[in-house]
Amino acid sequence: MAALFETSGEGGAAVALDERQISILRSLAVQLLELIGPGDGPADGDADDPLAALFAEGPSEPPSDPALARLFPDAYGEPGQEQDEEARRLSAEFRRFTESELRTAKRENLLLMVRGLDAAAGDASGPGGGTVLTLSRDDARRWLGALNDLRLALGSRLGLSSEADSERLFDISPDDPNRPLVIAYAWLADLMESLLETLML
Repeated sequence: MAALFETSGEGGAAVALDERQISILRSLAVQLLELIGPGDGPADGDADDPLAALFAEGPSEPPSDPALARLFPDAYGEPGQEQDEEARRLSAEFRRFTESELRTAKRENLLLMVRGLDAAAGDASGPGGGTVLTLSRDDARRWLGALNDLRLALGSRLGLSSEADSERLFDISPDDPNRPLVIAYAWLADLMESLLETLML
C-alpha cells in the first residue's frame, strides 16, 4: 500500500488512492464511527442555547472498550499505573466536562474523511480505478486527527502499548490472522507521517 500524501496547491495535501485503498480507509473510519457512537444530542430546549451546551455533562467513568479508552484516556495519573483517589476524582471531573466535546470532534473528523472518500470512490470508478484526493490545509489537519485516531484504535486491537510492541509487528508470521490488521496499521502510520511532513512544508 504505497499511497502517501504530497503537497498540493495553497498549502493543502493530495494522495493518489485506488478503489481498494479507498474501501479499506472508509471501512476503518465507519467502524470507528460506530464504536464512538452517535453521541448524545442536546436536551430538549438546549439546541439553541450555547451556554447549556457549554456546561453539558458527559460520562465520568473511562470507557470499558480498550480502543475507546486509548482515544479518551484519563487526564490525571501515569498511563498504565494504578490511580490514587485524588487522580481518579480529578480524572472523573475532567472527563465529565470534556469527553462529549472530544467525541463530537472525533466524529466530525471521521465523517469528513468518509465524505471525502465517498467522493473519491465516485472518481475512482472510471477507467484505471484510481483517483487523486485533494485536501485543503484545514481538511488535511482534520484528516491527520482522524488518521491518528484510526491508528490508535487499531493499535489497541493489536495489543500495542509500547514502542517494543510496535517493533515486534515486523516479525509477524505471513499466516498470522492479524497480518491484514498489521499491514493496515503500518499503512496508517505511513499515511500520517507523510501528511504531517506535507503540512510542515
